[in-house]
Amino acid sequence: MIQNPILPGFHPDPSICKVGDDFYLATSTFEWFPGVMIYHSKDLKHWRLAATPLDRRELLNLRGEEASCGVWAPCLTHDGERFHLVYSDSKNKAPHAWDVTNYLTTAEKIEGPWSDRILLNHCGFDPSMFHDTDGKKWVVTLSQDPRPGKNRFGGIELQEYDPAQEKLVGEPRIIFTGTDLGCTEGPHLYRENGWVYLMLAEGGTGYGHAVTMARANEVGGPYEVDPEYPMLTSRDAPELELQKAGHASLVEAAPGEWVMAHLCSRPVGKDRRCILGRETALQRVTWTEDGWLRLEGGGHHPMSDVPEFSLPEHPWPVPPETTTFDRATLSGELQTLREPFEPHWGSLEERPGWLRLYGRRSLYSPFDQSLVGRRVQHFQCEAETLLEYNPTHYQQFAGLVAFYDDNSFYAVRITFDPDVESRVLRLTCSDHRTETHPVPDVVLPQGPIRLRARLTGTVLRFSWAAESGEWTELYADLDATVLSDEYSPRFRFTGAYFCLHAQDMTLKRTPADFRHLTYRTF
Repeated sequence: MIQNPILPGFHPDPSICKVGDDFYLATSTFEWFPGVMIYHSKDLKHWRLAATPLDRRELLNLRGEEASCGVWAPCLTHDGERFHLVYSDSKNKAPHAWDVTNYLTTAEKIEGPWSDRILLNHCGFDPSMFHDTDGKKWVVTLSQDPRPGKNRFGGIELQEYDPAQEKLVGEPRIIFTGTDLGCTEGPHLYRENGWVYLMLAEGGTGYGHAVTMARANEVGGPYEVDPEYPMLTSRDAPELELQKAGHASLVEAAPGEWVMAHLCSRPVGKDRRCILGRETALQRVTWTEDGWLRLEGGGHHPMSDVPEFSLPEHPWPVPPETTTFDRATLSGELQTLREPFEPHWGSLEERPGWLRLYGRRSLYSPFDQSLVGRRVQHFQCEAETLLEYNPTHYQQFAGLVAFYDDNSFYAVRITFDPDVESRVLRLTCSDHRTETHPVPDVVLPQGPIRLRARLTGTVLRFSWAAESGEWTELYADLDATVLSDEYSPRFRFTGAYFCLHAQDMTLKRTPADFRHLTYRTF
């Protein structure tokens, strides 16, 4: 069986394509850099990270962007010669007008190099490219409507793309306005069974999420809605493990076998919060005799486990628990906030075998974060690091952070306390930017300090130890569901990270050296 989710932890808005015997799947990254995670599989069961294409400022400039903005819903396709990646860069998520620009970049190989970005449009988000059988290329995008009294999800807009001119041509037109589920977005076009199909996300990317299908004789429509819509949803089944099922894409896995990749979440606790964010799952699907897409097992509910496909088993090497810093670049699973890892704030060379972060702004700032992190992907897991840091001022901090965004985080960090003339360890809790310190600071011994964050379901605990000493727990039963989309009344779309961080408000750029970042499950 294939166990869902196939990509656990913050991997939303999956776009799947097949090239030869290889499957590639792209997911959203929002304010995290580099932009877009692309995974590779040969059997749809085992996946490995293959590329992070938006890895330079010329392709992605997120500086100062609001949390949960940035890269929304990329679409990865292949036209027989090149990969095409279209993506949104959203500058805000205001309720009445999204400042979004949509771009295209291409590459011959999934590893790149990826071309400079090509501007597509500004009409809305979730762009998708369709390579038709006649050689034409089309882009479909949500078109927003900010007029008072109008549906801001104004419909799906279609426009032709001319690769020779590297721009959209002709007049855009609305080809579909959605169903009564509302929030019509995430469009993808497919040609199959003599029809052109429009796959859509509807119902909003929360517990009402769904997948709807429509079809037409021509790309431009008119489109008729699947009479049994939605074809996938969890909205009427709160008992299912996989909730928020929606935002899907489609590919033929093997002759006669079709697979749909879709977004999902797994809530925990009495308040049904999703610490791991929105994840990616797969479902087996089939075409009916009258030409509609259905789940292979019937109904419209996602399955936690699905039968394997007729593909040879192809596992990848298991990544090590410990990420070391003895390479020239950061490991692919590590990300930074809003900007690339660059020498003016981080180094893997100045102290070989260590990650050096120069202190910059606080965790509340959308600018100049000296922060490196990785996704939390399991409900039972822990992160550990060894830190060597010698602050001389109370405005200097470095340590381990359980981070959702600049509103919600827990941090255990070393700082300097002039009252005791010593380094101390401080636990900081930020709840919608209300900061608390639930335990007194701990005076630290000399030498490197080990720090650990342990997640057990809905509970987060921090511990510390001298380099060769025993662990001492700082505080028990921190509410880990603070690190979830649902905890905030504002729209939030990412997931929890374990991060290494350095701050220095004195502008002295005091360095913090981290020996490793270990992530293990238990």
